[in-house]
Amino acid sequence: MLVSLKIENFALIEQLDLRLQPGLNVLTGETGAGKSIILDAIDAVLGGKASGRLVRTGTPKALIEATFQSQAAIDQWLGQHDLPAADGQLVCSRELTAGKGAVRSRSRLNGVVVNKPQLEELRRLLIEITAQGQTLQLGSADLQRDWLDGFGGPELSAQRQAVAAAYAAATTAKQNLDRRRRAEQQRQQQLDLFEYQGRELSAAQIEDPEELDQLQVEQQRLSHSVELQQQSYQVYQILYENDGSAEACSDLLGKAEGILSDMLRYDPEVGPVLELVGEALAQIEEAGRQINAYGENIETDPERLQTVEQRIVQLQQLCRKYGRDLPDLVDYYQEIQQSLAALNGDGQSLEALEAAFKARQAELELACAQLTQYRQAAATVLENKLVNELKPLAMERVKFRADLQPQPPTAAGADQVSFLFSPNPGEPLQPLAEIASGGEMSRFLLALKACFSQVDPVGTLIFDEIDVGVSGRVAQAIAEKLHELSRQHQVLCVTHQPLVAAMADAHFQVGKQVVMPTGTSHKSKAERPDEERTIVQVTPLDSHSRREELAQLAGGRSHQEAIAFANSLLAQAETIRQSAPQPDSQSGPKPSRRSASKSNGKSRKSG
Repeated sequence: MLVSLKIENFALIEQLDLRLQPGLNVLTGETGAGKSIILDAIDAVLGGKASGRLVRTGTPKALIEATFQSQAAIDQWLGQHDLPAADGQLVCSRELTAGKGAVRSRSRLNGVVVNKPQLEELRRLLIEITAQGQTLQLGSADLQRDWLDGFGGPELSAQRQAVAAAYAAATTAKQNLDRRRRAEQQRQQQLDLFEYQGRELSAAQIEDPEELDQLQVEQQRLSHSVELQQQSYQVYQILYENDGSAEACSDLLGKAEGILSDMLRYDPEVGPVLELVGEALAQIEEAGRQINAYGENIETDPERLQTVEQRIVQLQQLCRKYGRDLPDLVDYYQEIQQSLAALNGDGQSLEALEAAFKARQAELELACAQLTQYRQAAATVLENKLVNELKPLAMERVKFRADLQPQPPTAAGADQVSFLFSPNPGEPLQPLAEIASGGEMSRFLLALKACFSQVDPVGTLIFDEIDVGVSGRVAQAIAEKLHELSRQHQVLCVTHQPLVAAMADAHFQVGKQVVMPTGTSHKSKAERPDEERTIVQVTPLDSHSRREELAQLAGGRSHQEAIAFANSLLAQAETIRQSAPQPDSQSGPKPSRRSASKSNGKSRKSG
């Protein structure tokens, strides 16, 4: 149950602290007075869409706080999500901060920050909002199927999940089979190509991506072996042992080392220089030995040079043919091998894939058949209950059938669900959206919600002008139905009907008021045209002011006649309340997984 709603700087609401009651709570007021803003706030605090226009002009942020009376299902949900226990009450808050072209939002449950998916999941346990726009959605076959499934209870819901899993498995098997069939169609052509390329690359024995670079280096060495021998000998003579008149580098460094050793006897400061020369001499001698060994190991090998050059030509031709460098060609060869494995079924034959698909398809069809049985049973119960709910709503001879027609299996089963409706005797059953008037649609939706209330764990039902388009006896029937619902659930209703408002356990009047900021009252209106602000106020009505509001809603009479009519409405409502049977406190509604209703524009998502 929604205990209280606090709103700050939300749309036209500057500050509001609304305390709601059990039973039927009614909001009344002129068209455009701001009643829908309150419902927008309830929707927003539980994860509904939010935009910058919802933050009151001239203020940086808006705050909404809704306090709900906790129950076992809510405490269980909080425990599953590692959130603090409600301890009797659950406080949901949302802060909206206006930014440049966007709005930032932060939501909390009992002070702990939560994300939007968590809020959307929780709202299904807290509230359900039924708006005028939902009557337009009644013609949706998918929505009708979802409503039937939601009414069917946990067994039907579990079977629908089983169908979804079977459909996913069958879809995967079908995709595997189709992929294999497509591959089979192109298999021979691709096999010829890949096998030819595979044989060619396999014969070339391309394995090392660096082979071409290494061969080119070896080719340079072999083709210049004589020059390299001569040049290495020249370097050796310069560094280590010179046959000519000039001294080798090592000899010169040796002389320098001897002179520095003599100098060290007289001045120790030359010690570091002597050490450097000694290291240089050691490195020159090592370089001389290495270059000498290099020159001795170089051999002229015409046969090896020819082999290397032929291999280079072979690799270069392959690279040009395939339009790739050698590293990419090695990768492509591996891809060919993998493609050949895939074309050969990668261990799975076409027959095996066909058998797997047939098995998954049979499982899907069996699961769908079981789901159809559950739906047929639920449809029979819903038909009886819905007709019984519609009869008190001035539709005594209405006919209704939840019609199931076979269709190809989907994730939602193999049934096309249609709500067929006949409001008048002698008229055939036809699709609801094609023949129902606006008033009939509203009553049908109310009756549907009444059926769901018996299996729905939600604590608060919200109706936004569900009585639009009706009057007189029908309005009275809707008022009594809302009162009946309020004995099992808290009901919050926006209405323009005095007959509905008279049945309320708590009545709130919503209105707009133009106010002036503090400190500007002494100025004339011409001096302060931009300082006036419009705010929405909600006033709980006592017995006297309630009569005045009902009289205002009735309209069209003198004041005394309107007051007398309001008194008669209140007396009639009291009689209905006293004569209504008391609800069985021991047998509450059984929980059931509900399918979330789709929403659009003005119609809000069912929670």
